[in-house]
Amino acid sequence: MEKLLLIDDEPDVQYSFKRIFSSSAIELRTADSGEAGLEIIPGFEPDVVIMDIRMGGMTGLETLRKIRLIDEKLLVIMMTAYGTTQTAIEAMKLGAYEYLLKPFEVPKLKETVFEALRTAQKMKQVVSIQPVLDSEDYDLGIIGKSESMHNVFKMIGQLANTDATALITGESGTGKELVARAIYHYSLRNNRPFLAINCAAIPESLIESELFGHEKGAFTGATSQRIGKFEQCNGGTLFLDEIGDMPFSTQTKILRVLQSGTFDRVGSNHPIKVNIRIIAATNKNLEKAVKNKEFREDLFYRLNVVRIQMPPLKDRPDDIPMLVDYFLAKLAQKSNQKLKTISTEVIRYFQAYSWPGNVRELENIVERALVMAKSDIIMPMDIPGEIVAGYSGQNASSPDPHRTIQESSASHLKDSSSDNLPDNVPDLSSVSLKLFQWARTNPDFKIISAVERELIIHALAETRGNQAQASKLLGITRATLRNRIKKFDIRQAIIVQ
Repeated sequence: MEKLLLIDDEPDVQYSFKRIFSSSAIELRTADSGEAGLEIIPGFEPDVVIMDIRMGGMTGLETLRKIRLIDEKLLVIMMTAYGTTQTAIEAMKLGAYEYLLKPFEVPKLKETVFEALRTAQKMKQVVSIQPVLDSEDYDLGIIGKSESMHNVFKMIGQLANTDATALITGESGTGKELVARAIYHYSLRNNRPFLAINCAAIPESLIESELFGHEKGAFTGATSQRIGKFEQCNGGTLFLDEIGDMPFSTQTKILRVLQSGTFDRVGSNHPIKVNIRIIAATNKNLEKAVKNKEFREDLFYRLNVVRIQMPPLKDRPDDIPMLVDYFLAKLAQKSNQKLKTISTEVIRYFQAYSWPGNVRELENIVERALVMAKSDIIMPMDIPGEIVAGYSGQNASSPDPHRTIQESSASHLKDSSSDNLPDNVPDLSSVSLKLFQWARTNPDFKIISAVERELIIHALAETRGNQAQASKLLGITRATLRNRIKKFDIRQAIIVQ
């Protein structure tokens, strides 16, 4: 449950918050003064504090200074009815997460609070390397036993005691943000803020204001001064995701911060000094972007102090069983359901698939399979058809799924029978695949029952209705055969041809 603390001396504001944030997922406590709020924080340990700047007794600014002595990472949202006052700006300089104007709009309030709660959780949850699967926390793990992943783990460890700028590269869905958060959690700045910015998600016209802030009147709509993420995150770590999509003009300002530790707010000529660590990530080929004059060469070299290359999932098939187990456990805990297993056939399909969406796609497929599975075991019929059918273009080094299915089928048959099967067991895999493909498009089709009924009908037809011979041919007792004839309502007219 997420914890929210409101510090405000107005009863009407406290009442409104109780109504707005009445939820089983949020525990809200209130305090009517800064002094009372400071007494609550150590025992309650809120994720986010929302506080008025002007209160009787200790002011919001004084309270914020004392909060910083208790917990430097605690996110504080300031509220004020005086949006242009220097007090609100001073609060942001002290590390306030955001400030809101009274009277506030409820949608804006909820958006800001929920964003702050998400950010607080990201800062609190430590990213583990190869997490133990019986642990209670399945949320944040970088998993892998392949050589390429061990190289990633080594790089994270080597960066732990430094302030070096890091550049994380790799395809979408490979886990670049998890690596950035792991670097932060194992760093010397882990007691300071960590903020993440997706450079591709912010419009070009707003990204400089978001990063560096702006002065009142700097552009149309700039009705008050604003503190940007660099100033807000002073002393901490700023993660610039998808930096390859950053506008060329903004890249110049980023370069200045890296070189001198200073920047100007939009509309200002007064440099602001910050002490900040930058971790950047991109799915683009920055060397190619530099060559095409789409990315500054000098910025690239400033970012590329320590390079971590995330391998695509298709290049680490041995990690897939471990990842699948991890996701199954994580999803079972999340939904409070029984832990399901996955068949070896499906694992082999997964290991032969190209995974264009990488680890993120694998997690989505596992979650889909859990929904589709009709039993406690995820079978080929429970996964998308393109994964089952898309083997014609696989390379020679990939396992042949048809062969592995055949071997697996023969193995299951041998394990389930006391008699050894002859060497010339027919290839059942092609028949099974066709049945699975049919079942996938016809949800009411029950494979086992349908196959069993057809086998009994054909055995009786083959033996001209002689149940003794038919039961021997099927490898079952006459009593079992009679029960199945009754169960499937197989009439003599059908079996005698």
